[in-house]
Amino acid sequence: MYLEDTKISKAIIDTYKDKLEDILYSDVIIVGGGPSGLVAAAYLAEAGVKTTIIERSLSIGGGMWGGGMMMNQIVIQESARSILDDFNVNYKKYEENYYTVDSIECVSALTLKAVKAGAKILNLISVEDVIEKDNCIAGLVINWAAVEKTKMPIDPIMIESKYILDATGHDASIVNKLVAKQGNVLNTENGSFVGEKTMWADRGEDQVVKNTGEVYPGLYVSGMAANATLGGQRMGPVFGGMLLSGQKAAKQLIEKLHAAK
Repeated sequence: MYLEDTKISKAIIDTYKDKLEDILYSDVIIVGGGPSGLVAAAYLAEAGVKTTIIERSLSIGGGMWGGGMMMNQIVIQESARSILDDFNVNYKKYEENYYTVDSIECVSALTLKAVKAGAKILNLISVEDVIEKDNCIAGLVINWAAVEKTKMPIDPIMIESKYILDATGHDASIVNKLVAKQGNVLNTENGSFVGEKTMWADRGEDQVVKNTGEVYPGLYVSGMAANATLGGQRMGPVFGGMLLSGQKAAKQLIEKLHAAK
């Protein structure tokens, strides 16, 4: 059969338009398609929560792709092994409490499960600002990532949700946008962005799970965004805490959504 050049274009435009219209309102918008964001998206979508991931990069997966110093293996500890089983990720026992995982397989498995569960992922999109109504985060102001990079004077569009999950990693960019506009309004020790501390893998892994949660009405943090916001340690190429953080964020958001019904 003959392929029409413009029909190819129309197919892309029509289906992307449908996707974009569908995500104008979500139950939960996750900003950042790294490990904690992908895990949260999968569990949320499986629970019937309308979930959207916004990612400014071309690829999702965050820092997991590169493993440790571009050696594409990562370490997962025993406490997070059940999540690997949930996502059908292969792993090898290295020593007690140390399991190695191929980072490419892991990102692919997390992504596939999130998408198959029904989560929508939009890459190459940046967040310019948050929408706040009645002292509660209610959505995001978005634009093409290329507009952000080139600083072109192009107006954004707005999307709404019941909750936002900042899973943007070390930058905690959504948290920082809120603080820049509203000041010291966070549920942290100083009411503001505390900042990430130095490397301490064992402590950082515990803290990233502990710090996961709501830091302002409607705004949750997970992964390194949680540790950066609340002043936790860095932990390097061990990712069990990231997976557990995403799982915890999803559980909290599901409970919040159910309680609101």
